[in-house]
Amino acid sequence: MKVVAIGADISNNDVSVSSSLVENIEKDIPKLLELGAKKAALTNITGDDVVISAFVEDELLETINGGIVEILKDNAEDSGDLDGISTNPDDAGEGISYAEANLEDGPYQDVIIMAFDTYGGESFVEDVANSAIEAASGMKDVIDVSDKIGSRRDIPGVGYVSNDTDDPVVVVSVSELEQISVVASAMIGAVLGNKNTYLVKRHTPCNVLPGSVLVSVTALMNGNMIDLSIPFENKTRILG
Repeated sequence: MKVVAIGADISNNDVSVSSSLVENIEKDIPKLLELGAKKAALTNITGDDVVISAFVEDELLETINGGIVEILKDNAEDSGDLDGISTNPDDAGEGISYAEANLEDGPYQDVIIMAFDTYGGESFVEDVANSAIEAASGMKDVIDVSDKIGSRRDIPGVGYVSNDTDDPVVVVSVSELEQISVVASAMIGAVLGNKNTYLVKRHTPCNVLPGSVLVSVTALMNGNMIDLSIPFENKTRILG
């Protein structure tokens, strides 16, 4: 079993996602369950980017990936990242972002999804995202971490995109529920150590100075989606 996450800029502006676009995508999420996904949700909304995530059996990976892209196409206000998809790797352009990680079989699956958006921060967002991957790799109770950004171009069931992206996605699967906070905090700390990188709540417009990277962090725990920026903000208040 795997967790997959596909992110795309399909908004009609460069700084936010409309409430109507969010509502329309969420209405279509049950289609993924009909195709065989165990769980699915619109997890991250970061600046003008959205991420749809799903738990899927290996044999249905291509079917669910294709279903996610169809939902993005059907609801797109602007084709944006969808135009970069190609059946030929030589013709692929900057397109949707893709991440996958293995899950353990069992009644419950827990993952962390981290999504990025940029406003003039395209030159260093790959390094920011990879710092989160490096932070999670090898931690206690981490099952799997998605591939480093820039190392993968093929999206099973969809096609190819180029190595260029300004809105990467990272997924991490965790075997113990209580370790979600430990692993996520390590990832958040790593990305915030980079220059001009800001943690934002889900569905926050891109209100930053140019030359910045936004990051949102969610947990999908047995299909229940939580915005981890809120508890992280509460936990990091300095007492005294």
